[in-house]
Amino acid sequence: MEIVLFDLGGVLADFRGASALRELTDAATELEIWNRWLQSPCMRRFDSGQSTTAEFAREAVDEWQLPFTPERFVEEFRAWLVGPLEGADELVARTREHARVGCLSNINPVHWESWISAWTLAEHLDPRFLSYEIGAVKPDREIFQHVLRELDCDPGSVLFLDDNLPNVEAAQACGMQAAHARGVSEAQGALMARGILL
Repeated sequence: MEIVLFDLGGVLADFRGASALRELTDAATELEIWNRWLQSPCMRRFDSGQSTTAEFAREAVDEWQLPFTPERFVEEFRAWLVGPLEGADELVARTREHARVGCLSNINPVHWESWISAWTLAEHLDPRFLSYEIGAVKPDREIFQHVLRELDCDPGSVLFLDDNLPNVEAAQACGMQAAHARGVSEAQGALMARGILL
C-alpha cells in the first residue's frame, strides 16, 4: 500500500451534522440522515463548490424544512464540526511512517477554511482532495477518477477509509482498496488488518 487517504468527518474529525439534523427532522436514524445527506441537492452543490454560503443556507433551510433563518443556520452549520477526534493526530503520524497519507473529503469552505485548515492534523495530510476544490463529491465516480489521475498510480495501491458505506463501495468500484471505518479506532483496525500498522 503506497497511499492512505482518510475521510475527515466521522473518521478523523468529530462531525455532528447527522445528529443535529436528526433532532431537527423526522428521520428515524442517523443512517437515514446520511443517506439523505449524500443525495441532498443543496449539500452536493455546496460541497462541490457550485454555490455560495448564502445560497447554500437558503436552500438548506428550505430543503430540510429547518426552523432557522439562513443566517442562523450558517452559525449552526459551522458548529457542527467540533474538532479532531481523540487519537487522530497520533494515527496519522503513525501511518505516515509506513505510507504517504492524505485525505479525500466532501468538504466545504465554511468547514475547511474556518476550522480544519488551522488544525495541526491538516499539516500532515498531503495530498488533500477537497470536494469543493475538485468540483465533485463522493460517492460519484468522477471524484475518485480525479484522485487516481492526480496520484498517477495503481488504484490497488491506494487505501481509502470512509465512514459512509456508499463512498467505500464507490472507491472499490474504481479499483481502490477501501474500508468502512467510523472513528479513529476502526480506522486503526483497518490499517492493522492490511499490515500497514502493527
